[in-house]
Amino acid sequence: MPVTVHQFPCLSDNYGFLVRDAATGQTACIDTPDAAAILATLNKLGWTLDLILNTHWHPDHAGGNEAVKAATGATIVGPAEVTRIAPLDRVVVGGDVVMLGETRFDVLGAGGHTLGHIAYHDAADAIAFVGDTLFALGCGRLFEGTPEQMWDSLSRLTDLPDETTVYCAHEYTASNARFALSVDDSPALKTRAEAIFAARERGEATVPTSIAAEKATNPFLRAPLLRPDARTPAQAFGEIRAAKDSFKG
Repeated sequence: MPVTVHQFPCLSDNYGFLVRDAATGQTACIDTPDAAAILATLNKLGWTLDLILNTHWHPDHAGGNEAVKAATGATIVGPAEVTRIAPLDRVVVGGDVVMLGETRFDVLGAGGHTLGHIAYHDAADAIAFVGDTLFALGCGRLFEGTPEQMWDSLSRLTDLPDETTVYCAHEYTASNARFALSVDDSPALKTRAEAIFAARERGEATVPTSIAAEKATNPFLRAPLLRPDARTPAQAFGEIRAAKDSFKG
């Protein structure tokens, strides 16, 4: 039976996600960017929270852990780095499995933005929660990891089936599109960027995205094509990431 994903905006540009297993009614939240918003949304939906699934330690992802657990009794699952700011009930790494009722989440190593960053992949429902590793037309800044680590992580995600729905944690797509157009003039990107700008003008979310859409238009995934003189794909990626870091558009 499929899961239900309820997405809602919080903080200045984060998204919160509540995931409910249809077979059992068990529910998880992906990260805790805003405890009050999570608890209010649970109340509105009439759902009871069982799990908190953290992707990494940053405060806009794990800062609400203690408040949400205190209010719900949920079990907190995540990478060990989360303990830098909040306790964990279960530490997981890439290769582990987390069950939400009858829904299986495979834990994927997704380091680069932070060293211990992970993603959660539900293969049966073709969905992935990727935190700040992959964005619509973007990727996370390398606060702790190397270009090589991040390229490996992005490659792991792009190995998922094309139809996989990708839930990334921020509404960064319009700014990502402006940068993408500065390094890539592909017709597919131009078409997508126009649709993104129009959607944001209407106040519409551009998340989720898909693996297929990102492979076709995301400049960070297309880096080897855009930087053909680079020695390695990771070096090509690093050049595109450095260009984004200094982009003023």
